[in-house]
Amino acid sequence: MRFRALCGVAAAVALLATGCGSSTKSGDAAATAGASTSAVAGYPVKVTDCAGAGTTFTAAPKKIVTSNASSLEMLLQLGAGDKAIGTGFPPAKGSMPAQFADQAAKVPVLGQMVIAKEKLLGSGADLYIDTFAHATGMGGMGDVPTEQEFTAAGIKHMYLHSTACAATHLGPQQDLSAVEGDIKNLGAVTGTSAKAEELVAGMEKKVGAVQDAVKGVAADQRPSYFFFDFDAGTKQPMAVCGKQVANAVITLAGARNVFGDCDGDFKPVSWEDVVAKNPDWIQLGVRNKGSDAANQQAFDQAAQFLRDFPATKGLKAVQEGHFVRITSEVTTIAGVRDADTVQQIAAIVHPDLVKG
Repeated sequence: MRFRALCGVAAAVALLATGCGSSTKSGDAAATAGASTSAVAGYPVKVTDCAGAGTTFTAAPKKIVTSNASSLEMLLQLGAGDKAIGTGFPPAKGSMPAQFADQAAKVPVLGQMVIAKEKLLGSGADLYIDTFAHATGMGGMGDVPTEQEFTAAGIKHMYLHSTACAATHLGPQQDLSAVEGDIKNLGAVTGTSAKAEELVAGMEKKVGAVQDAVKGVAADQRPSYFFFDFDAGTKQPMAVCGKQVANAVITLAGARNVFGDCDGDFKPVSWEDVVAKNPDWIQLGVRNKGSDAANQQAFDQAAQFLRDFPATKGLKAVQEGHFVRITSEVTTIAGVRDADTVQQIAAIVHPDLVKG
């Protein structure tokens, strides 16, 4: 079920950047070593895994493999996409921002899901960006390299804290600081810190505008919100819990995630649980199908299920047609576009306060 949930929302399981060395501190260290001709500006840079163990970079990596589309998109957003030599869980057609689609399509696919251990170790990469934390809990997806094997292959191993560490090492995500930390850390590692700061500043500006707009709405007056992961299956709903990135997105948009109090990032629940919550709004969680027409068809199918299913057809959101049609990738996966999703959800659930 855990693996199905990850695939249903286009993969993701979260990571925070606390405890990682800042690019500013690293820059100071490099400046101190400026007398050495071997010193590289902005380095060394130290990042940590979920347990706090550090990895130090003395120069920018040249060949990067990403575990899935979210970390690949981060590289592209940072302007470091030319370093990508392979990825797992490749982006679905139409899911990448248009300006990066052609470049993303040229990155070799090393695995349609988790990259096989032998292929990853033999890829020639000097950095592996891990969104899944070794695919822990992903349903017997095969063997994964040990840290010793990564080292022997000359591959440094970096985690996105907002997804890989969420379930085990983070508290509830109520803002995008974890995602922003990942962007800054990856920027520091790849030598694109200036671009990372620019991206984060843009995210903070968008989210800040929403926060200003909804600040007058009391917490108990904010609409309740259920992320319905339609692609994960309809037999048993999969809840987005407090440690998932989507909880931060929903919270910042001025809504209340009805399962925000469950521990972890994802959790299977019952339809009885959903009925008991009786949400004001339901997001129709479908993966990007590659075109507006295909996406609308998928949204329609998800909405029709809720209208027809005996357990849900009487829900307030269903009766009132309060469906949010935003794809899963930009809601449940860490990235720059999370801030756009905050704006979009806020404009739907608070139309009098936030303009679309």
